[in-house]
Amino acid sequence: MKTRILLTASRFGAGRIPLGLGFALAVTSMRLNAIAQEVDLGTADNFAVLAGSTVTGGAGPTVINGGDVGLYPGTSVTEFPPALISAPYTLQVANAAALQAQTDLGLAHIQAAGYAPTANLTGQDLGSVSSLAHPLVPGVYFFSSSAGLTGTLYLNDEGEKDPIFIFQIASTLTTASYSSIVEENPGAGTIEGTSVFWEVGTATLGTYSDFDGNILAYSGITDDGGSTVYGRLLEETAGPVTLNDTTISAPPAEVIGGGGTGGSGGTGGSSVPDRASTPLMLGPGLAALFVVGRRFSPLLR
Repeated sequence: MKTRILLTASRFGAGRIPLGLGFALAVTSMRLNAIAQEVDLGTADNFAVLAGSTVTGGAGPTVINGGDVGLYPGTSVTEFPPALISAPYTLQVANAAALQAQTDLGLAHIQAAGYAPTANLTGQDLGSVSSLAHPLVPGVYFFSSSAGLTGTLYLNDEGEKDPIFIFQIASTLTTASYSSIVEENPGAGTIEGTSVFWEVGTATLGTYSDFDGNILAYSGITDDGGSTVYGRLLEETAGPVTLNDTTISAPPAEVIGGGGTGGSGGTGGSSVPDRASTPLMLGPGLAALFVVGRRFSPLLR
């Protein structure tokens, strides 16, 4: 598990502020043996779509609800319109809001990757590991390589409001055409996609996928066409997000652990604060972890 975390941390590249790696390692170390909690997206929670290199709306009538569309460090946004972003949300391109969201997304990646798995599903199709009678329960599900979804993945919320599902996928997530994710037995006030997280390398949604959750990708997200997403498509580093006749409904932004309000630029409704106070919460061990991270980082190159 420690090796996986260090490898994950190395993906963020030299462009990251070095201290950010120290924060991430500290968060991971504190959570390794903890019960999975809500993945804190920070200000990335204000975005329905976030990418590193390009955002493409596609020729079909893509509609994005519930969050901004962000891009950093890239500047290429194409096919907006015909793609539409529902008011009051808007584009955030190569600005401070998009930069902060990317920084927060980096921390969210490492938090999601740091939890000990509930089950190892390597080699199994997600459409075969559950059924209407035997859905997956909240937990952390690990794939050492790629993962696919053919048919339907059933998730049992067990009557709770937004229980946590985390899928740790080392490389690629690919959903088949007309595949779907169904949340059963939701608690009062549950909103689809709020607390389902997909920590992946790349993700491809097959045509007309009905997808649930927040994709946290390192190298790109693509919709082959006509998919419906209840959640967010968030890509870090320098990858693209490519949409095509995609409908995205992001759940309301949440403040994890309480706090004030902030936002991605004053454009949206609900918002979350940035993580400026996070270092103060990590304690004296932060500095030591940062030094260790820098000392061993050459081994990961």
